[in-house]
Amino acid sequence: MYGKIINDPVYGFVQFTERELMQVIEHPWFQRLRRIKQMGMAQLVYPGAVHTRFHHSLGACHLMGIALEGLQRKGVSISPEETLAARSAILLHDIGHGPFSHALEHTLIPVSHESISLKIMETLNTQFGGTLSGAMEIFKNDYPTPFLHQLVSSQLDMDRMDYLNRDSFFSGVAEGTIGYDRILQMLTVVNGRLMVEEKGIYSVEKFIVARRIMYWQVYLHKTVLGAEKLVIKILKRAKELAEQGQQLFATPSLGFFLYEKLKKEDFESDIHILEKFCAIDDSDVICSIKEWSNHPDEILSRLCRMFTNRNLYKVKLSSEENTELYERYLALGREKGLLNEENQEYFLFRGSTSNNAYHATDDNINIYMKSGRVVDISGVNNSLIGNGVSGEIKKHYICAIPELRILSLDK
Repeated sequence: MYGKIINDPVYGFVQFTERELMQVIEHPWFQRLRRIKQMGMAQLVYPGAVHTRFHHSLGACHLMGIALEGLQRKGVSISPEETLAARSAILLHDIGHGPFSHALEHTLIPVSHESISLKIMETLNTQFGGTLSGAMEIFKNDYPTPFLHQLVSSQLDMDRMDYLNRDSFFSGVAEGTIGYDRILQMLTVVNGRLMVEEKGIYSVEKFIVARRIMYWQVYLHKTVLGAEKLVIKILKRAKELAEQGQQLFATPSLGFFLYEKLKKEDFESDIHILEKFCAIDDSDVICSIKEWSNHPDEILSRLCRMFTNRNLYKVKLSSEENTELYERYLALGREKGLLNEENQEYFLFRGSTSNNAYHATDDNINIYMKSGRVVDISGVNNSLIGNGVSGEIKKHYICAIPELRILSLDK
């Protein structure tokens, strides 16, 4: 038998026996995911959350195999070629991620990680002689069987199934644990669309509730949020200084994105830009931040020291905009000489964040009732999801350097 058996801490021994999958896994661009943490800055709050996007991608691919096997046992026609294509698509779904989640998308990279993932898939498909053509069709939702795309990208896909299970495991947040194995066995296909059998309703509800809890307790925890905003602000300041012609320490690949003014079209037309992107991982940013801690620019060095010493922004979250507190921080900062026109956007800023645990759209979660009816999960009688759990929650935040928080408390 060709391939590998990998001991995964979440699922135990998982197998990758297809040559085409191993060809992807062994490629340097995929191996790069070993050096990108799955949960970004969450480790500063949950020290165990140091697993990588490599772990997650393998786990999602494993779950895809289980899901497809379960559907085949129920009589759903899935060819070996479709199985390989779907597993390849989910294996590569995150390959376009940069260091620290979306930090580079907000600062140095003018395209989304989804667009980069697709471009990488196109490039690898050429290198591998067309073996990823089916995977790309599924990834783009161009494949004639829609349920395969739903397994890759939907509100009940293998991506979410794995990251909830894996992130709760490594963070130690038990509330995020889901009954993934039961959900996978309850999947079915009706008229080409992915659905869940009626007896799986409660497992799906728990999945949605767990996702909501994980977002507010982990992914959007105020300290995690502040740390991620800090990385974004550091890279933004570094980019500004680079555009002014100042010299900054950086690895060659990171330096390219700091000093070049790139457009979305550049990623489409120049393969060398994609190669440089695929050379960047967490370590490029971390070592640069360490060096920038001693940079003569006061703003950059100050932010970098905050990062390396975990002296992060103090974050205030609220359901409504807290303009009074923001104005108090602003007045105190200016009075004490902590804020000026140049540093204010880095030392004090506000914004909002939101999360929808479940949203009834074209990409909804359908329940296949015993009667043969198809019902959206939010429309099931006595549904927990229909009673407000799925609604959007929006929170407003204020991020301030620690000194402003202390001054405010003294007042």
